[in-house]
Amino acid sequence: MQSKIIPFLASLLLLFSTQATAELPRGIITVDGRDAPALILNDINGETYDIADSRGKWVFMHFWASWCGPCRKEMPTIQDIASQFEGSDLAIVLVNTSEDEDTVFDFLSTVAPDMNTLLDSNGKVTERWQPRGLPSTWFVDPQGKLRYIALGGRPWNEGEYLGFLKGLIK
Repeated sequence: MQSKIIPFLASLLLLFSTQATAELPRGIITVDGRDAPALILNDINGETYDIADSRGKWVFMHFWASWCGPCRKEMPTIQDIASQFEGSDLAIVLVNTSEDEDTVFDFLSTVAPDMNTLLDSNGKVTERWQPRGLPSTWFVDPQGKLRYIALGGRPWNEGEYLGFLKGLIK
């Protein structure tokens, strides 16, 4: 009897994992659930952020640069969702990669004036996270595990992407 139950449970598990993957918006990839790398950086205002302080929330960890065309297009959509999710169990964290503070400030003031970003001026933190290009967005679960990554720009404030974000914090 036990020999029949195990294959059944395995096929059931495969079915559920396939359904969960099929429901992900285009371009969002499930990752292995390993611990998120350490991240302690200062933001553009000099305030320190430590990802460990976001335990208990989902973290939208977005790596970007001002020279990146898709980043430029995507940033206003992130500003829009930041206001929608303010005070929720979704922390939206931006990490600028390898640019100086003046460049970052000038960019944000024209494209997303309400946004703040962490500054990875030397790119060392970005190297640890290995985003595989810019923009890249990691999704860290409330236990600090990497669950999803989105490679390239997305209209985060629209349709399936907004639904995905809302679904994370239900």
